[in-house]
Order: sequence, then structure tokens, then C-alpha cells
Amino acid sequence: MQLLKMIFAPIGAIFKFINTNFKALVFLLILAMIFMPDGEMKKPNLAQVDIKNTLLQTEDILEKLQALNDDDNIKGVLLYIDSPGGALSPSVELAMQVKKLAKNKKVVAYAAGSMTSGSYYAGVNAHKIVANPGSFIGSIGVIMQVPNLEALADKIGISEQVVKAGEFKEAGTFTRKWSQSERDSLQKLVDASYELFTSDVAQARGLETSKKDEWANAKIFLAGEAKQVGLIDEIGGYFEAKAQLEELSGVSEAVWEKKPQIEKFMEKFTSQGVNSMANLLFNTQMR
Repeated sequence: MQLLKMIFAPIGAIFKFINTNFKALVFLLILAMIFMPDGEMKKPNLAQVDIKNTLLQTEDILEKLQALNDDDNIKGVLLYIDSPGGALSPSVELAMQVKKLAKNKKVVAYAAGSMTSGSYYAGVNAHKIVANPGSFIGSIGVIMQVPNLEALADKIGISEQVVKAGEFKEAGTFTRKWSQSERDSLQKLVDASYELFTSDVAQARGLETSKKDEWANAKIFLAGEAKQVGLIDEIGGYFEAKAQLEELSGVSEAVWEKKPQIEKFMEKFTSQGVNSMANLLFNTQMR
């Protein structure tokens, strides 16, 4: 018995140390990942900017694009796009910033999964658009969708009181059916937004607005058909898109900007968490 205690005592001490100093060890690990050198340090001349998820808050992306525009060492930027789109204003803001960037640097957009609606708008001013063969492209359209809860409110006995100034101040309300004048006003707003979207796409891609029903009209295309109608330039994978940028930018030696270690760690941690949740839900549904 005494012999077993002697054998396992060091192992127990190790576990006790880990348990006592767990938080400190994690902190030291994060510090090591942040400050650990990535090998030979060379100034990057190419960079990647991710445009993912729903486009609502885009300040971080805008700031990154501006910083790259101001960096004289950067000769080209790859936009890695996998987003279903989002609100009109953030999408337009991204499109404007990419257009500004493209005046000074070479820009290639890569459609990794979805480059649709607002995310297509965001990347349309790239010099070249390369798409994964299975990616969704387009959905060039505008929608305003609001539920009408009037029947539900009546059922549970809720009514509203309104004091307003201006005929259309309630336009878009979800507490009652819209009046015809309200609907007409909102339709004009949507039509004007659609006109802005399609005219910007036509200018960027050299398409005819008179034929927008062929390439817009909120249609979603697979990459092959998107190329046929002129929404993308080439079909290929991620590394083909990077190679295209390296060629366009004319750098003698491609040195890609690397993400900070802590950012890589957090992205991997988040990705694993999402995948674990998806697997859990999938397994639960299949049982």
C-alpha cells in the first residue's frame, strides 16, 4: 500500500497543482499565444479581410479596410465573403469603402459560401470576384417585412394610443394593417433602394440596367450561372483566389498578413463551440 502511494504521489501532486493554478495556467497560455513569434518577421504586402455573418454592425471591418488603405506596404486585399447580407446602410458603407480601397490596392473578392444581397453589394467593387463552385451568388433585391399583430392584440385585449405629427410617422407599424398611402410610401422607399442597388452593381460589373431582370430581381444563382450572367469572374477555390490576388498585385514575393495568435485562438474556440452545438442538435434530431 505504501508502495502504491509512493508511485502515485507525483501524479497526484501534478493534478493538485493544475487544479490550484488552473486560471493562472490559462492566462499564461494566452500570453504565450499572443507574444509567440511566428517565425521570420517580414512586412506583409497582402492581407485578408473577412466579411461574414449578417451585416449590421460593420465598424470593425470598415476600420480594417481603412487601415489597409493607409498602409503603403499592402499591395492587395482579399475579401473572404460568406454572408447572407444584411441591412442596406452597412452594406452600402462597405461597398463605398471597398471602392475607395480598390483605387489604391488590388482587391479580389472570394465567395466562400454566400455572397448574396448586402454581402454581394459589399464586394461588388473588387477588381475580380472568384466564387466557390457551390456558393450562392446574387439575391440583388430589397425587402421590408413587418408582422401585423393587430389580430393577436385584439385577442388578448391590447390596444394602442398614438399621438403623432406627420402623416407617415406610423408607416411600417406592426400593430395594425397599413393604410394604402403608407404602403405606397414604403413601396417608393423600397423601389428607390432597389434602384440604388442595381445601378451600383451595373456600374461595377459593366451590366445593363435595362436587363436587370436577368441578373437581379432577387434571384440567387449558383456560381456557374452567376458567371454566365456576369456577377462573378471566375470559379475556383480559396487558394485560387489568393493566387489571383498575388498575380494582380504584382508582388515579387507574397507575404500575407497573419492574424494575431489570440484572434486565431478565439476564432477556433468559437468555431468549435458552434460546431459542437450543431452536432448536438443534429444528433438529437436524428435519434
